[in-house]
This record gives sequence, C-alpha cells and structure tokens, in this order.
Amino acid sequence: MNSYKNPLEERYSSEEMLYNFSPNNKFRNWRKLWISLAEIEKDLGLDISDEQIAQLKENAEDIDYVKAAEYEKKFRHDVMAHVHTYGDAAPLAKGIIHLGATSAFVGDNTDLIQMRDGLLLIRKQLVNVMKNLADFALQYKDLPTLGFTHYQPAQLTTVGKRATLWLQSLVLDFEELEFFLETLRFRGVKGTTGTAASFLELFDGDYSKVKHLDKELSKRFGFDKVFGVSGQTYDRKIDAKVVALLSNIAQSAHKFTNDLRLLQNLKEIEEPFEKNQIGSSAMAYKRNPMRSERIGALAKFVMSLSTSSAMVASTQWFERTLDDSANKRLTIPQAFLSIDAILMIWNNIMNGIVVYENRIQKHIMEELPFMATEYIIMEEVKAGGDRQEIHETIRVHSMEASKKVKEEGKENDLLERILNDHSLKLDKSKLMEVLDPKNFIGFAPIQTEEFIENEVNPILEKYADLIGLKADLKV
Repeated sequence: MNSYKNPLEERYSSEEMLYNFSPNNKFRNWRKLWISLAEIEKDLGLDISDEQIAQLKENAEDIDYVKAAEYEKKFRHDVMAHVHTYGDAAPLAKGIIHLGATSAFVGDNTDLIQMRDGLLLIRKQLVNVMKNLADFALQYKDLPTLGFTHYQPAQLTTVGKRATLWLQSLVLDFEELEFFLETLRFRGVKGTTGTAASFLELFDGDYSKVKHLDKELSKRFGFDKVFGVSGQTYDRKIDAKVVALLSNIAQSAHKFTNDLRLLQNLKEIEEPFEKNQIGSSAMAYKRNPMRSERIGALAKFVMSLSTSSAMVASTQWFERTLDDSANKRLTIPQAFLSIDAILMIWNNIMNGIVVYENRIQKHIMEELPFMATEYIIMEEVKAGGDRQEIHETIRVHSMEASKKVKEEGKENDLLERILNDHSLKLDKSKLMEVLDPKNFIGFAPIQTEEFIENEVNPILEKYADLIGLKADLKV
C-alpha cells in the first residue's frame, strides 16, 4: 500500500484487457516472434538446427523476470535484456535468437498484436452495448417523451427514438473500428532503418527470401497486410489513429451519459441503483448517477490521450527516434483499458436501466398545451375565424398560463383558459382527442424500427456469437 497502483487495474478494466497488455502477454509474444523468425530463417536455408528451435519452444513461457530486470539495469536496453534472459534459458539457441532483427522487430510487432487483440475485445463490448440499446429502443419506440433543443422543451419524440441517437454514434464508431481492423498492417521484418540490410547479408543478397520472411511471419501472426516500407518502426500514425478511434468511442459514451444524467435529474430515466448502494455520505436520500459519472471521467481521460499520440506521430525524426517509447507505454494501454471499462459500465447500465413512464407523461402534459396552439389556430380558421385575431387571443392566453407556471409555480392551465373562452368555437371532445401525445411524435416509431433493421441488425447478426457478455462492475 506504499506505492501507486493504477486504478484501471484495481477498479475498472476487465481481466481480458488487463491480460492483453500484461508483461506476460507482451514478453511471450516477443518469444513467439523470435521462434517464428528462427523457424522461417531455417526454412530459407540459414544454419539453424531443429534442436535450437526445440529448446526455444520448450522455454517460451518460462520467463525469468528477475534476471531480465538485472540485465536491463546493466544494459539499459529492454530487448537485449530479454534476449540474454532467453539465451540463458535456451543455451543451445543463444546464438540465433533475434538473428538479423532490430528491437522494433519484437517491440513494434507486439504492439500491433496487442492493438488488434484489444480492438477485438472492444468490438465484443461494443456489440453488446449496441444490442442492449437496440432492445431498449424497440421496447420504447412508441413511448412519447419531451424532445429538447438547447435543453428547452421542443416537439415530442419517443424514448426509443432518442436511444437511436446514441446508437447512431456507435454505428459510426463501429464502422471505423471495422475499417481499422481490415486495414491494419504488421511491421514484419524490416531491419534497423527499414532497408533489411542485415538480411541482405544473411541471405546472400536474395531479396525474394527477405520478402518471403516478411510475409510468412506476418501471416503466422494473423495479419494479411504488412507495411511495404517503414523506417525502423511502423508509422506512428497507427498509434494516433487507434487512439483517435478510442477517443471517438469515448465521445459517444460521454454523450450518452450526459443525456442520462439530465434525464435522471428529471426523474424520467434512471441508471441502476442497488439495494445497498449509498448515493451520498451525508444526504441519505440521494441516488447519484455514479456509473454515468464514472464513464464521463474515463471518457475525458481517453479524449485527452488522443492529443498525446498525435504529438508523438508528428514529431518523429527520420527513420527512428526514441521519444515515443515512454509515451506509448502509458498512452496506448491506458486508452484501451479505459474504453474497456467504459463499455463494461455502459452494458451494466443498460442491463438495469429504469424508465418512469408516469413522470415522462407528467412532463409532457406540462408542455403539450403550448405545442397544441398551432392546431387550435388552424381549427378556428377552418371554422370561419380571423387568423390574426385568433393568434392574438391564443398568444395572450399562452402568456398568462406561462406566467402562472413560472412566477406562481402553478399547473399549466392554458387548455382550460382556451376552452372557457367563448369567443373561440372549439369542439372540446375533438381537442382532447387531438391532445393525445402520440399525435405529436411524427414518424419516430417507424424511424426507430427502420434504423435498427437497416443499420444495427446487420452488425448484430454478423457478430451474434459475441452477444451475451457479462457486465458486472468491480466496484
């Protein structure tokens, strides 16, 4: 308890994402890369024996972290520390580990593997959020609710239609994620400055062998595409792009929580609140939206990281500079871990979200009379009235009713005023029929159904095997 612990590990992120960026996963991938490099080099004619490769495989997961730390302190070089540690564990193969490669061979390729695998975990989380939102939208597609522009009451929408706005943002994010995965390139085998000069010597100038090594290794690690050119490192635009993608997901999540927190204040929709949950240490009655606020806090953090990766990408020098390393160690894993936590919390919210229909109806009826005034004017004109005179009559009644609501805190009595005005020729029963809130929601239910059918369901059907994710919170 005397040293700092990362809250993403202790409080928020899933075990799967934590493992993806763990030392064990990182350094085991390094060793897998060294084994594959040796195997392919052997196939291409280099003097590497089956016994050497067998010993590498036997010790692939036996990593002596204490020894590696001692070597790194001595060499001030993390890759060479692990080369020597691996060599001590597999002495027969010591001389052929990392043959022809540079540090970025294990470092960069492992980073790309972790990014890809991290995005696959995020895709799973995203699909489940989208499924939960789609179910919610369809369940409440017909339930009228006040729409807001500028956070002022506007025309009605439906609870379900509003949920499609949150879904629309995620569809855009999902399309970007899919494109990123489809176009992600492996660094492969490029040498110290990207020219593969060391392999020119190893393969006696046979460029076809270098190309085979590059493509075959990339294929073994699940990458169909490989960078055609690079410096020592892969293009750091990849880091900027992936963190920008994660930032976009964070923006969508934050927008959702802003809306939910406002709705919870109105007591219309509420995130889950457990039986023994405490909202405030002082105010026992409070039901704070802690899940939404946690998403908001993590989302702000992720959005801030996109600037960091952009600065790294823009300030690289020529074929390689090391002022990216410490930044990458912090930025990339924490951005992934934060989005992982955000999506877990979002799924948790949707699994227990509560809608208070009577409260929603009450707010509608406080504003609906004002919205009905245009209909009333049109009906009066049809009955032979003068449009301008009727407009003035309705305007005066509206101002008086608004005054009662705002200054005296009373109920909206606009309809009562209008019905009691004998200068107007309204049919009361017809007016009350027209004032059904469902007459003011436009095509919201159909729009909800069509959007989910056309844009969301294809995603959910494609990844049906990912649906059903457990979404419990750590704290």
